[in-house]
Amino acid sequence: MKIAIGSDHAGFRYKELIKAHLIALGHEVHDYGTDSPEAVDYPLFIRPVAEAVARGEFERGIVLGGSGNGEAIVANRVKGVRCALCWNVDSAQLGRQHNNANVISLGERMMSEETALAIVDTWLATPFEGGRHQRRIDLIDAV
Repeated sequence: MKIAIGSDHAGFRYKELIKAHLIALGHEVHDYGTDSPEAVDYPLFIRPVAEAVARGEFERGIVLGGSGNGEAIVANRVKGVRCALCWNVDSAQLGRQHNNANVISLGERMMSEETALAIVDTWLATPFEGGRHQRRIDLIDAV
């Protein structure tokens, strides 16, 4: 799978961890930065991830920050992106299953490394159910 990833300084450590995990699993990963834990403005690194997913250059995107809230807000401003703020594996599973989330947002300050990796693995492995949920997605995408 082709996956775009980006973070601000507060999500940098987990971005690097997740990127290495994805590459080890055989995924193609493009890192939109940031490249250090030095303070940055997160929209500069999050929006390019969302835009690349929306253009179809990548199948999925992962954005990270301290809480993940701002990153989810920025990603969801891009038409064609359905970014789920995930805090556990259940939220990741439901974000894919019911909402067809093509991007997830994680907060490094909100979870352990193990939880972050479990969220990513669950989200990647969970298919969109479609069916009764498809009408919701069509309504979301029409806005």
